[in-house]
Amino acid sequence: MDTQPSYSSSQPHDRLSPSHDEPKRHHVWVWVIVFLIFALVAYLVLRHHDNSAGSAQSSRRGQMGPVTINAVTAQKGDIGVYLSAIGTVTPVYTSAITSQVSGLISAVHYREGQIVKKGDPLIDIDPRIYEAQLTQAQGTLERDTNVLGQAQMDLERYQTAWSKNAIAKQQLEDQQKLVLQDQGTVKNDQGTVDYDQVQVGWCHITAPFTGRVGLRLVDPGNVVQANGTNPLVVITEIQPVTVIFTIAEDDLVQVQAQTRQRKKLDVQAFDRAQQTKIATGKLLTYDNQIDTTTGTVKMRAIFDNKDDALFPNQFVNTKLLVKTLEGVTLIPTSTIQHNGQTAFVYLLQNDTAQIRNIKPGVTDGGNTAVQGINPGDVVASSSFEKLQNNSKIIVSKKPIPASTNEGPAQ
Repeated sequence: MDTQPSYSSSQPHDRLSPSHDEPKRHHVWVWVIVFLIFALVAYLVLRHHDNSAGSAQSSRRGQMGPVTINAVTAQKGDIGVYLSAIGTVTPVYTSAITSQVSGLISAVHYREGQIVKKGDPLIDIDPRIYEAQLTQAQGTLERDTNVLGQAQMDLERYQTAWSKNAIAKQQLEDQQKLVLQDQGTVKNDQGTVDYDQVQVGWCHITAPFTGRVGLRLVDPGNVVQANGTNPLVVITEIQPVTVIFTIAEDDLVQVQAQTRQRKKLDVQAFDRAQQTKIATGKLLTYDNQIDTTTGTVKMRAIFDNKDDALFPNQFVNTKLLVKTLEGVTLIPTSTIQHNGQTAFVYLLQNDTAQIRNIKPGVTDGGNTAVQGINPGDVVASSSFEKLQNNSKIIVSKKPIPASTNEGPAQ
């Protein structure tokens, strides 16, 4: 019996039917295509939104109408060149008075913080011991003065007798030397009297100059010692008063150039915040040496201080007027805008704001001297964030809130 070859039924089926992985790959590609479509749609939508926003912003900038601003006019004037420094109020005279004699304090005449004049009584120390010593010295002086007088009378007699050859010359010469000795004794007695008078005077302490006394340091009944280290009272002159400050050694040449011409340079004293001017004085002098550790030189200015605005040891900000620039163009510092290193203003011409580059110079009191514009030119002083070159503008006399003035347009 012939046998036929057998064939596996699975082999033809595998060759003719698609693989079972093909449906899976088909679904993956579908999702990829769908995802790409959605991404493309989202990109187009976002781009259209950005273009619309940019167009709207440009439209607003170009079509929102004129910008309302405040304006100021450049002026022709003078401005000072100042050197700024930190200074210390320093009294012309300060005295911590100590006792020159030992004794019991009998009276304190001043009140704490009182303004006293030169010669006013401050403190009394019991003078009785020193007055008694003075009386003794005066008595000794009086006795020796009479002894000297007697010796001088004897000398006159001896001179008369000598002229008549009635006495020996030696006797005359001895009397002359005796007179000289008595004169020395009297002089010594006079010195003792003067010294004791000074001691008595030191028992009554008076103000050495006009000024303000500090807090009371001693009371009646306290015992003090001569040449003690503890002061009895401290007095400070406050009218006038000086301020000591320092400037850089490079700036000393400018100051010397003015002082050589005998010019009195103004010095202004400001508070710590440099907002309030306290007083105005004159440069008095400067030190004779430069401090090599700091490269500065000390200056002293004097103030009359009639209103007591300056207080000893107070820290102040000083401004030394070195010279004055005359006939320059001045504008408010707040009108100057900056783009990197370039300074500019918005110059108003024919109802438009045009950018004009300038060169700023000295600044003082909120004004700046500039080059690049002329006196009479009108510049914008507000709404800088809305302004561009050739922007249409409307000038308002009403102040525009400062909150809208944050930075220049780019």
